[in-house]
Amino acid sequence: MDKIAEYFQLKQVGSSFTKEAIAGLTTFLAMAYITVVNPAILSDAGMDFGAVFVATCLAAAIGCALMGVLGKYPIAQAPGMGQNAFFTYAVVLGMGHTWQVALAAVFLSGILFIVLSVLPIREWLINSIPKNLKLGISAGIGLFLGIIALKNAGVVVDSPATLVQLGDLTAFGPFMCLAGFAIIASLSQRKTTGAVIIGMLVVTVIGWLSGQADFKGIISAPPSLSPVLLQLDLVGALNISIVTVVITMLIVDVFDTAGTLVAVANRAGLVDEEGKLKNLKKSLLSDSTATAVGALLGTSSTTSFIESAAGVEAGGRTGLTAVFCAFFFLLCLFFSPLAQSIPSYATSAALLFVACLMTRSLADVQWSDHTESAPAVIAAIAMPLGYSVADGIGLGFISYAAIKLLSFRAKECPPVVYVVALIFIGKFAFL
Repeated sequence: MDKIAEYFQLKQVGSSFTKEAIAGLTTFLAMAYITVVNPAILSDAGMDFGAVFVATCLAAAIGCALMGVLGKYPIAQAPGMGQNAFFTYAVVLGMGHTWQVALAAVFLSGILFIVLSVLPIREWLINSIPKNLKLGISAGIGLFLGIIALKNAGVVVDSPATLVQLGDLTAFGPFMCLAGFAIIASLSQRKTTGAVIIGMLVVTVIGWLSGQADFKGIISAPPSLSPVLLQLDLVGALNISIVTVVITMLIVDVFDTAGTLVAVANRAGLVDEEGKLKNLKKSLLSDSTATAVGALLGTSSTTSFIESAAGVEAGGRTGLTAVFCAFFFLLCLFFSPLAQSIPSYATSAALLFVACLMTRSLADVQWSDHTESAPAVIAAIAMPLGYSVADGIGLGFISYAAIKLLSFRAKECPPVVYVVALIFIGKFAFL
């Protein structure tokens, strides 16, 4: 125990095993919804729910352990929201690829992220993408999650006249989705630990008691992982149309991770005198490795979770927090029947709340400069309306480059933006 305490420098940061354990549990409760929501989303792509549940728990446990032991950050990892939606609704259902090919794309993006984490290219890439475009992309993913949540719960339905319209809000599913969302939002505002999972469980129990959802049990041996384990189709991924998919996954993963690391590390005091993050390379390497391993296990991109801030608020200051979180994800493997008993309107309530959290990044957009704000808005609204994260990012990059050029401010546009814009122009024109 002394060696563990010394490795994580518990005394130096004023922490203890008890504090780190409580912080790890707090973080786990804040993000435990992913063990249910991720399999629910990926099952829409044709993947086995039980197998993806196991893959989700294992990928999260491995990611947390890597981040804790190597990165020494109190940051937990799991298959990310937004990335899973892109995987299912854009790559598989939208572009028509198999989920095996989509897994291969996740693996390739993870390998590229590993390379970027080792080489100085990563810093160049992160610093080259305009801040306002990053904010628009983040908000767009949130809006995309929002429309998916509303659609899955029946709150909005298709309309031949107006594309979408409100569904029957008096029906059980839509009503309980909105009720669950209200519960989650109010509990979160009151800083209740595990607000998302509590809200999901409340509407789920109501569904069980009313006969609107099937209760399948609580504890059992973990389901088989074999339906998704090592099922990625690397040969099928050797297709030009996969290039933009991999680039999109890479961009989202890189900036999602960077944003989370900066936010949580600053709160935990893990920055040096110059404001730079300590042990950054190993942290990014942990995240990228988790994505590649997660693809092999059978799940979408693994990323760092902003919910880790809840654990930091509870006193977590070292990587031991993430290690304890990994332990709780492993325990979660035995609760598969409970996960499969949670209805779609409950998971939709969680999705809708996460959408609200992600969309608030629009508040930080530089609205006074149209060459910055307009592309951010285009990226944000194109994702839900075009039902594609990739196309939204593409239109954002193209509009940013075009508006800067036409405003005679071409020098303000980084070269990487022009490169990515040209790639997406080729995609829209020929694919």
